[in-house]
Amino acid sequence: MTTGRLPDHEQRILDEMERELSQDRRLDRKLRTLDRQPVPVLRRVASYTPRPGTVAVLGAASVGLMVAGTVTSEPAVIWAFAGVWPVTLYSAFRLLCRWSARD
Repeated sequence: MTTGRLPDHEQRILDEMERELSQDRRLDRKLRTLDRQPVPVLRRVASYTPRPGTVAVLGAASVGLMVAGTVTSEPAVIWAFAGVWPVTLYSAFRLLCRWSARD
C-alpha cells in the first residue's frame, strides 16, 4: 500500500461512504456507547500475581497428573492434566515476569 493521497475517484467513494455512515443514528449511538475497557475477568486474569508456593503446588500436580495419565491412559486423568497444565505454565510465566521486574 502506498502512504500517499488516494486518487480522486477513491477519495470521492470514501467521502460518500463516510457521509452515509454518519447519517446512521443507530450506528453512531452504538459506536459512542462501546465500552472500551477490557472485560473485567480478563483484567483480573492479566493482573494475577502467583506466589512461589502456588506455582510449586501446580507444578507438582501437573507432573503427578502427567505421570498418572501416561501410566493409566485414563481419559479423565489426561483431561485433568490438560486443564491444569496451561494454568501452571501461565502462573510460572507470571511469577518469572514478576521476579525479573524487581531490578
